[in-house]
Amino acid sequence: MNPIVIGVIIVVVIIIISMAVKIVPEYERGVLFRLGRLVGQRGPGLFVIIPFVDRMVKVDLRIVTMDVPSQEVITKDNVTVRVNAVVYFRVVTPEDSVVKVLDHIRATSQISQTTLRNVLGQSELDELLAQREKLNQMLQGIIDEHTDPWGVKVSTVEIKEVELPEQMQRMMSAQAEAERERRAKIIHADGEFQASEKLAQAGTIMAKEPTTLQLRYLQTLTEIASEKNSTIIFPLPIDFLKALSRFAEGASPEDKLKK
Repeated sequence: MNPIVIGVIIVVVIIIISMAVKIVPEYERGVLFRLGRLVGQRGPGLFVIIPFVDRMVKVDLRIVTMDVPSQEVITKDNVTVRVNAVVYFRVVTPEDSVVKVLDHIRATSQISQTTLRNVLGQSELDELLAQREKLNQMLQGIIDEHTDPWGVKVSTVEIKEVELPEQMQRMMSAQAEAERERRAKIIHADGEFQASEKLAQAGTIMAKEPTTLQLRYLQTLTEIASEKNSTIIFPLPIDFLKALSRFAEGASPEDKLKK
């Protein structure tokens, strides 16, 4: 046989074998079609198909991280905000992701954008800022319900950033400052109230026990005396002054002259 013919045959056999033998990694699956009909999925590992009869489409089963572009949303209380998010999903049924949708990644992206606008448009601004976890779960459930027929499982949806108008930011800043001032005034008033209660209790005790008033007087003198660079004036009790006045009035004229 002609060596050229033998060489051509060998090349053709190698090409056919290379077309027939397929290797699918662990993170992928091969969706097999035979003469246009769906046969099923193959892999992972090595398997053989019929060249020119079978056609295989590889599907990645790993989790896809997809950014949802920033969307302009009008909230329920008529505040315009821009919101973006991130969606985590993966293919769980390779056959459906190939047969039932043309491009499951693009389809998931579009349904995510639409759902983000619809759900946040039904929420108020305070809910969007304070209850983000609740909205994330709601978005995940709705998007997953839409993508389930495509063999796509949406595991997580996270709202990343909420952009507010500058005027709204100033108003919220003023509101937060007013709230902080209100709390400070309440705390100060509560402290004054507690202090007045303690002073009233102390006054009641001193009224019942005059000795406590004298002890407090001596304690005050001790505290004043600790300041060496201070001029100290000792107040005298009124009773002592009255007794001294009576003693002076009762003294004899001779005693007064001697003084």
